[in-house]
Amino acid sequence: MLIGKTALVTGGSRGIGRAIVTRLAKDGARVVFTYKDNEAAAAEVVRALPATTAVRADQEDLSSLADVFAPVRDGLDILVNNAAVNPPVPLADLTADDFDRVMTVNAKFAVLAMREAAHLMRDGGRIINLSTLNTVVPAPGHALYCASKAVLEQFAQVAARELGVRGITVNTVSPGATDTDMLRDSNAPEALAQTAGFTALRRLGRPEDVAAVVAFLAGPDGGWITGQNIRATGGLLV
Repeated sequence: MLIGKTALVTGGSRGIGRAIVTRLAKDGARVVFTYKDNEAAAAEVVRALPATTAVRADQEDLSSLADVFAPVRDGLDILVNNAAVNPPVPLADLTADDFDRVMTVNAKFAVLAMREAAHLMRDGGRIINLSTLNTVVPAPGHALYCASKAVLEQFAQVAARELGVRGITVNTVSPGATDTDMLRDSNAPEALAQTAGFTALRRLGRPEDVAAVVAFLAGPDGGWITGQNIRATGGLLV
């Protein structure tokens, strides 16, 4: 389905990002993905999927954009902005440094990656931004995370208009509660069980569930969808 395509996925060594890298590679794409610290996990992905390349990048450092895009200078078909941080910071305790860090990692780097992709991407390409259900279901302590993801949602809608003339689609995927290390590290088991009970499909999402939505948008069957925010929540929000 994606044979001959080149994809770039940020934050691809674990969780949802790793599932996206795996799915796109299995669908035939050559996949370049970034990681920040977990070199062992990144190497494990590359060993399992020979068509992948890992690039270390710290999204707090905007100069690392050059390294991220170096392997795809010969042409890019798919960009998935997935990497993000989500430190719980109540509004009363928020600092300017907190604001700058989260907005840089989650929003500024991703927007500049979209800009780079707009120059490199072949006609008919795909840009997919990962957001969160929490932009419409606010979570206390996560204002920075929600706000930074809302930035990507707005840029996706405008970019869809700007890049549509070249057949490039730009969409957002907003997962709900997805069973990752990040989710389990920040929630008590009883809270996760309660969330699963609130979901129409009566379970937490799996990273592969989100990856399947991304793969659909990245593939030929997703070519008539652009400027949309697909809430991949299993019915947590209906």
